[in-house]
Amino acid sequence: MPQFAANLSMLYPELAFLDRFDAAAKDGFQGVEYLFPYDFAKDEILARLKHNSLQQVLFNGPPGDWNGGERGLACLPGRDAEFREGIAKAIDYAVALDCPRIHVMAGLVPEGLARDALQPVYLDNLHWAATEAAKAGRDVLIEPINTRDIPGFFLNRQDHAHEIVQAVGAPNLKVQMDLYHCQIVEGDVAMKIRKYLPTGRVGHLQIAGVPDRHEPDLGEQNYPYLFDVLDEVSAQCGWQGWVGCEYRPKRGAEPGGTSAGLGWLRAQEERVKQRGAQRA
Repeated sequence: MPQFAANLSMLYPELAFLDRFDAAAKDGFQGVEYLFPYDFAKDEILARLKHNSLQQVLFNGPPGDWNGGERGLACLPGRDAEFREGIAKAIDYAVALDCPRIHVMAGLVPEGLARDALQPVYLDNLHWAATEAAKAGRDVLIEPINTRDIPGFFLNRQDHAHEIVQAVGAPNLKVQMDLYHCQIVEGDVAMKIRKYLPTGRVGHLQIAGVPDRHEPDLGEQNYPYLFDVLDEVSAQCGWQGWVGCEYRPKRGAEPGGTSAGLGWLRAQEERVKQRGAQRA
């Protein structure tokens, strides 16, 4: 069964951010991820992790002016100094929180510029980031994101992401494979799991229901089937990553809404128990 991590930027929205760690642990999660830790002191977050015996599995590097609409700096010409400052800050947090992975958002294609013209900037920045992260024993991840959620995002497809990883050539640069984004842009998700997991270049997975980004048992994707595919392929290739639950609970900020929507997780746990009993 995959290791599921609670995305605290989306789950438990009725609670203050630091209280979401307690809630995730009570629901049985052993790992957490979120967008950004930088509004909080490292010691404050670390205390929540330790108190709840949680592993920090992923967070994003600084994205530029998030409130102003920026979604990463890695592909943007002329922003190298700011990008490097942000990566240094992310590595500092990752070391303090014992987080092995940092997601580096690519950014939006500026108006009037061709996507191909940005790729050299993107490659150079990723090479620098991966080199610096390697010194601290961390992985850098890049994520293809659909252009419905983030119009104009530079990186949208799994094949492009893997081409980038190969071009940079850093062993600690990997792909963050979000099955929600993959379904919207490309589909054929099960075959992409079978294709890319054995490469050793997928560092993290994420899930959400399509099209509304609610719980994974809502929508058009058959996640029980995909979890079986993931188990099968993982057993064959030795993949041992985490699966981030990056979805918006359908019951929104209703008290207890996230916990009430975890029927999909309980069902998966029961399926695994039944399989184990059958094998015994």
